[in-house]
Parts: sequence; C-alpha cells; structure tokens
Amino acid sequence: MSEMNGPQNVGSQQHNELERTMTFFPALSTVMGTVIGAGVFFKAASVSSATGSTSLHMLVWVLAGIISLCAGLTGAELAAAIPETGGMIRYIERAYGKFPAFLLGWAQVIIYFPANIAALAIIFATQVKNLFGLDGAMLIPIAILAAVSITLINFLGAKASGAFQSITLVAKLIPIGAIIVFGLFSNAAVEVSLFPVQAGANTGGMVTALGAGLLATMFAYDGWIHVGNIAGELKNPARDLPRAIGLGMLGIMIVYGLINFAYLKAMPVEQLAGNDAAAMQVAQHYFGPIGGKIITIGILISVYGTINGYTMTGMRLPYTMARENTLPFSNYLAKLNNNKVPHIAGWLQVLIAVIMVCLGGFNVLTDMLIFVIWIFYTLVFFAVIKLRKDEPNLERPYKVPFYPVVPIIAIIGGIFILVLTLKSQFMLAMIGILLTAIGIPVYLYKQKNA
Repeated sequence: MSEMNGPQNVGSQQHNELERTMTFFPALSTVMGTVIGAGVFFKAASVSSATGSTSLHMLVWVLAGIISLCAGLTGAELAAAIPETGGMIRYIERAYGKFPAFLLGWAQVIIYFPANIAALAIIFATQVKNLFGLDGAMLIPIAILAAVSITLINFLGAKASGAFQSITLVAKLIPIGAIIVFGLFSNAAVEVSLFPVQAGANTGGMVTALGAGLLATMFAYDGWIHVGNIAGELKNPARDLPRAIGLGMLGIMIVYGLINFAYLKAMPVEQLAGNDAAAMQVAQHYFGPIGGKIITIGILISVYGTINGYTMTGMRLPYTMARENTLPFSNYLAKLNNNKVPHIAGWLQVLIAVIMVCLGGFNVLTDMLIFVIWIFYTLVFFAVIKLRKDEPNLERPYKVPFYPVVPIIAIIGGIFILVLTLKSQFMLAMIGILLTAIGIPVYLYKQKNA
C-alpha cells in the first residue's frame, strides 16, 4: 500500500493481538523514558517565577508528581481494558460517545501536538541563542528550522525517526545525571530552605502561587497517559503495570526533586525566576565554562529528540482521523509518501506549530496545552468510574488500586488545575477552549455530509 486515497479504507485495518513479552523492568524504563522530557530542564524558571520561594517551588513538584501518579494508575485501567489504536480517544468514545472523542482528537491535532512542538522548538532556539551569543532576532528562525528539520527527518520513515529517538534518549540521561550528582555533592552557593512552606512576595498569595506553579510543573510530568499503552504487551499486567507506574512515577518525582534542588543550590530563586538561560548557567556553575557548554549541548540534543517524539506520534493522529473521514480534506490527510509516512498530515502539524512559534512563548504555549489536555484527562478519570457502573462485565486485566480513592484524587487534582488556570490565566484558557470549540461545526458538517 503505497498511498491511500481517502476514507474508503476505513475498517480495513486488521487488529492483531499484541505479544505479551514485556516484563517489569522494560515496563519501568518505558514509563520513565516516556515522561521525562525537556520540562525537567526548563520549567524550573517558570515554577520559581510562579511560587517565589524555594519551599513552595519544591512542594509543587511533589504535588504534581502525586497527581500524575494517581492519574497514571487510573488511566491505565482503561488502557488495559480497551487496548485499541487511538488510546485516549477510544476511552472517551467508549464512555461518552463519538462527539467528545472527536473533540479530543481535534484538540490534539490543533493544539496539543503543535503547541508541544512549538514550545520545544522555542526553548531549543533559546538555548542555541544563549550558547552561541546570537542576536535575539534569530530566535524565531532557529525555532522554525528545528521544527521543520525534525519533520523532514520523520518523512524518511518510521525506522529513521525511531533510530533518532533512541540516540537522543541517551543524550537526555547524561546531563540529568551529571547535574544531579554534582548538585548533590558540591558546596551550596545558595541555602535551600524547605520550611516553612510559603509563597514569595508579589505572587498573588498562596493559592494563586500554588495553582500557577502546579500548572507550570504539569508540563514536565505530561506523558503519563501513554504509559498504559504497554498493558497489552505485559506478561502480567495486573501485577506489573501498577508496579511500573507506581515506581516509575516515584522515580520521576525523585529525579525532578533532585535536579530542582541542584538548580536552587546553584542560584537564588530570584535569579532563577523567569531566567531562560537558567539551564546553561546552572551547568556552567557546576562544570565551568567548557563543561557547562558540553552539558548544554547534551540538553539541546535531548530537546531536539523530544521534538522528534511529539512530531513522530503527532502526525499520525490527523492521518488516523482522516482515515475515518472525520476531518476536512481527509482524502489528502490520509495519504502516505513512499516511505509510508503521512506527509500531508506532517506538513499540517508543522504549519500550525510554526504559526504558534510566531505568536506565543514557551510558557504560554505549554500552559495552554496543559489546560486543554487536562479537560480530557479529567474526563478519562470520570470514565473509569462510569464504565465500572455501565460495563461491569468488561474484562479488566488491571484494576486501579485503592478504588475509588485513587481516581477521586486524580479527579480532584484535574479540577484543581482547571479551576486555578481559569482564575489565574483566564484569557489563555479561553483561547484553548475556543480553538477546541472550533471543532464543533467541523464535526457537525462532516456528520451531515457523511
């Protein structure tokens, strides 16, 4: 099949059974590798800006980890029970119907994946600018070049993009490990106070600072929704999936806590807040000018690889939706190039990302995408409880532990994030809702002309 000419191929996909060969340790590494991305390096500056104190800075990383842990344990029940291509879209469709599922897919196509790519491209360009002392006018061209070049690499085929992803995974672990080790054993330049927990001055108070800090932190933890997708390949999902998620998220919390502790030891919270060069400055503090540049290059490779991950998975979503004829111009978006890559969908994704690069900054884009996606994450948590009631006989190879406490914690966490975003960044939230709502007339039009 060299090329697909439209939605007539819908339903022709074969659903093959996944081989259950994965044991606990590969599952654990998958969890940690999926979640740990660029946010671990660059969200410290925005969290410090939101919280204004070392104590609240560290607390929000822990709270975000607890919410993400409960979210991962909850979402994994549906992943194990509904191991279908499409992941979260299929969970939403099963619980609420096709319309909410379409809106999720639309939001991911229009906001989530392009905004991730744009935000990461901006942070990549910012680090290149800081590393080589370039003029600020170069920021947007470098960011666009990063996004487009990754898309072109993906057009070479899944094998090329997958190999590139594996190489950059190693580059991600080296600077993380180096900063943590040196941060723990070097003499502190700054005293890190963990108690009493309080918001800094000019942050709007404890509740506002906590909410803004959580919203910023959740970007670094994002990715937990995908860890349940390995359920169909585990030899013993009921035993190993909760252990992999629980220990994996705990490990991530420890890594995030240690690297933020290293950041706060290297510079005062006032200098860290809003500092787009913080990662490079921390690296130079611990490793000197030359060592700092080497570590910064490692971070750049890591970010470039993270862009690749979102590009590779993101371009396949409009392709999948186009095969079901749910998007405008589905006959084009469902086409594959000679390397079996959905290139039209890829160009659409990078075009939206480039527009976002020109219009928004790193923190604006990440906060908007987190707000929008957490609307649907919270629906997934409710869906676990709803399907327990509506489909009690659904086969569940894995059930969320401590039910219903863990899902309720995830739901409360999700509502807390959404409400505080509406309170602290109302216009940003409205833009996200508006872009999602544009999908409503699209859905109605496609249904009418189906």
